Amino acid sequence: MVFSGRRKSIAFFIALGAGLISVILLLYIGWVLLNWRTGLLLFLGILLLAVIIGGVVLNTLFLVREIRRNEQHDAFINAVTHELKTPVASIRLYLETLQTHRLEDAKRDEFYRTMLADSDRLLGTIEQVLRTGRLGPGNRKLNLDDVRLRAVVEDCVRRAGTLYHLLPEALKIEEGPEITIRGDPDEIQAAVSNLIDNAVKYSDQSVSVTVAIRPEAGRYVSLRVTDRGAGIPGSELKRIFRRFYRAPGALAMRVKGTGLGLYIVRSVARRHGGRTWAESKGPGHGSTFVLQLPISR
Repeated sequence: MVFSGRRKSIAFFIALGAGLISVILLLYIGWVLLNWRTGLLLFLGILLLAVIIGGVVLNTLFLVREIRRNEQHDAFINAVTHELKTPVASIRLYLETLQTHRLEDAKRDEFYRTMLADSDRLLGTIEQVLRTGRLGPGNRKLNLDDVRLRAVVEDCVRRAGTLYHLLPEALKIEEGPEITIRGDPDEIQAAVSNLIDNAVKYSDQSVSVTVAIRPEAGRYVSLRVTDRGAGIPGSELKRIFRRFYRAPGALAMRVKGTGLGLYIVRSVARRHGGRTWAESKGPGHGSTFVLQLPISR
């Protein structure tokens, strides 16, 4: 209901701006037809018209941008609230069950494993939010060190397999050379982990993710994470890296998240002198996310 109201507000401001510009043009054309001999007034009228139209357009663009930004903030707050509340409620339920019932050892161990998984999910959400603040301009400096990229990828693949209970063949790492980069180990691991998590989440039912490490021209290394999931419309390929932004669609509505994962990947790439982008042939054709970083010399 809130989003519907804001869409109506966007339509209202666009219609208002178009209407005002149309009225101005009609009045001005009529004035020119009646006063075509007064050249000076014509010149001043053109300037005034340009200023008024520019002001109306800028005001409309500003209002539309602010409405959309508020929508993204509301969506982020709702997502974070859900991501924090769900594991806490689950842990509380299991603790109450353990407190009030005598359970067999096997069942108790299962409860402990579930609570540990929920606590990991809770810590992951908190870390995402805190990391977003640290990655802003003028914040924490990079703690540079030599990072073996393949070792980081293998660690993130093992973590994702355990977290999402995947079979070994669901996550594959292509054979390739061992490449060392100069970077912040914590940030590099966060970026790689977010790319793999994103590929798994948007794979729907059947998970098939491939990770490839490829050197490029001796200066850069590209980490390519490919999935066979939902795919991405061409118009969304750049937007998905914005903070709080989540691509529209039925699958995206079902996937849990805060809209910060890909923003963190882009921020890490920029802080390390690299870049990141997405490739997809469209919905239903899977996608590939590329993280390109300079090679250590």
